[in-house]
Amino acid sequence: MKAICVKPDRSLEVRDVPMPTAPPADHMLINIEACAINHGDKAFLKIPPMTAAIRAHDVWGASAVGRVVALGKDVPTAYAGKRVAIYRSLRPTPDTIGLWCERAQVHPLCCLILPEEADPIAYSGSLVNVITAYAFLEQAADEGHRAVTVTAGNSATGNALAALARKRNIPVIHLARSASARDELKQQHAEHILVTNEPGFDEEFGRLSQRLSATAVFDGIGGEMVGRLAPHLPLNSTFYFYGFLGGGVPSLISTNLFMAKNLTMKRFSNFESATVKQSKRLEAALTELHGQIASPSFQTRVGEKFAFDRIEAAMQFEAVPGAKAVLIC
Repeated sequence: MKAICVKPDRSLEVRDVPMPTAPPADHMLINIEACAINHGDKAFLKIPPMTAAIRAHDVWGASAVGRVVALGKDVPTAYAGKRVAIYRSLRPTPDTIGLWCERAQVHPLCCLILPEEADPIAYSGSLVNVITAYAFLEQAADEGHRAVTVTAGNSATGNALAALARKRNIPVIHLARSASARDELKQQHAEHILVTNEPGFDEEFGRLSQRLSATAVFDGIGGEMVGRLAPHLPLNSTFYFYGFLGGGVPSLISTNLFMAKNLTMKRFSNFESATVKQSKRLEAALTELHGQIASPSFQTRVGEKFAFDRIEAAMQFEAVPGAKAVLIC
């Protein structure tokens, strides 16, 4: 079968690799329909050459949609023949075959069953964003936070978090970087939206974060925004860093402010969250999300579609912020 594989120098190439025909126990085979290229794919491939090999046949790819065609022993029959959104990294195994290929092999806890009428392209990169938002809200609640600030408010993860927070009645302050981003968030029925480049932003953010007791900051940007927000946060606030859209720009906070506000800073990784690490919680999350996934808030923002043999052009693709290149089998 045709597959996009990673070489030792972390470049990609299209190869013919053996097609799996009989999944091992606790795995299933999925005929892939569409694969989104996430920001994380580009970031990880820029890391110096790997110290450990990628799994079977070096097939790359973490996000996709496809149809289940075979079940291994002990896989629930509910998956048989279903179209699923896949995030391979939720339950990696030695038998996993990556998703940028014609037929993948994964553990069922990597998959969310989609409605039959779902457009595969519209969910080709969704599950990573949805499960990240879900796992964060679970952790924030476990750690005693009652309201949240999201710095990348209209990103795919921000949109997913907005929809999930509304379901839980959790107040969210959405930070947008433009008026158009604010308008997009309004269409998603977001309530508290602030545009970071408008006059008076800092003071208004301070008033709103204090009023809502928004002590959790879900930060996908980093850089100078961290230093802008910190003076206006309530006491005992926590920054959860999950992305780096701001690139390598340092975040500056004085030690006086850090101590006076009793701030906490930590990275957020869905892989390390209780939601993903504990199988029962992950299964419950995927079941709950199945009932909500039809919301437009969870769909992938598609930029352009590419055939596998155009992988170099697909990796170079840049469009409006958040729009993803999608590989079509």
